[in-house]
Parts: sequence; structure tokens; C-alpha cells
Amino acid sequence: MGRMSKRKGAAGEREAAEKLNEVLGTQFHRVRQYCGGPESPDLAGDLPGLHVEVKRCERLSLYQAMAQARRDASVDQVAVVMHRANGKPWLLAVCVEDLIRLLDVVDGARGRVEAEGGKIVGGDAMPQV
Repeated sequence: MGRMSKRKGAAGEREAAEKLNEVLGTQFHRVRQYCGGPESPDLAGDLPGLHVEVKRCERLSLYQAMAQARRDASVDQVAVVMHRANGKPWLLAVCVEDLIRLLDVVDGARGRVEAEGGKIVGGDAMPQV
């Protein structure tokens, strides 16, 4: 993989983390820069039941990307693929069979936020100040 491609991938991972944090009120960050390995998700954060594979490219073989995410995810994680092409919005793909598990992961995070004194505003977890 060339240097430009690696930079684009790293920038895409940071951008994807920012988008998840904005939409879900989470604290995601890139994994590879910290402790990544071949089976590590591209992003980690306060939704431990989620395995995120980020693809920042013009053309994506979605089934290949999902196969990679599912292969690398642990048995207790829901594999998802986040993808964005130039000038397009971020997309999140999940296998339909895993949709309920994904909702459970998000609901579990909301429950933790509420237990810690935060509140959910418009679907986002917002800490009280």
C-alpha cells in the first residue's frame, strides 16, 4: 500500500470516528495508531460490542469488506462497515441478521450514559455539565 493510500485511510478513519461521535455521542478513536493488530477494528470506543471496519475509497466491494469485518470481529461484536467516497456522505452497512444486536449495543451504551448522569438529547449522548 502506498504512502498516499495509507494517509487517506488514516484520515478516513479519523473522519469516521468524528462522524460516529457526532451522531451517537460516543468517544471513538483510531485503533491502529495505539495498539492495532491484524484483527483490530479500525475504530474503538465506548461501544465495545461494535467492530468497525472503515473504507474510504471510490469503489468498494461491500461483501469483501463485510467479510473482513466479520472475520476480524469477536463473537460478541457486531461487525459493521463504514464507507465514504469523495463528496458523498458516510454510509454504515450491517448484515440484517445483526441489526437487532446492533440496536442492543447502542441501547446498552445509552443505558450506561444515563446511569452515569448523562442524558440523551435527540438520540445523542450528552454529558451533563
